[in-house]
Amino acid sequence: MSHEIEKAAADAVQAAQQSEQYALLLAAVQAAQAQQQTPCQHQHPVPAPQSSNVGKWVAAGVGGSVFLLAVAVSAVAVAVSAVALTVCLLVLRSVWQDIRAEREQRRG
Repeated sequence: MSHEIEKAAADAVQAAQQSEQYALLLAAVQAAQAQQQTPCQHQHPVPAPQSSNVGKWVAAGVGGSVFLLAVAVSAVAVAVSAVALTVCLLVLRSVWQDIRAEREQRRG
């Protein structure tokens, strides 16, 4: 019976050692998982909000350019219309003078 008691005691000591090893192993695995799940705790400086006026200036420049281009095209259209109207009036005046001259020849 003493042999059985010694064997049981040895088994108990071995089981205790294994449970300590398992406990350490389990603690290490849990620590690794906790470290992976924990987000990085570094303090990164938060950049100050910048009021970007560049977009506003670009938009103003593009809008101004489009407006000035429209004004220039309108001015060209007005100039072409004025020249066409002047030519038309000169031609009509010439035709009217020819008609008056023919009437005076018939009467006279």
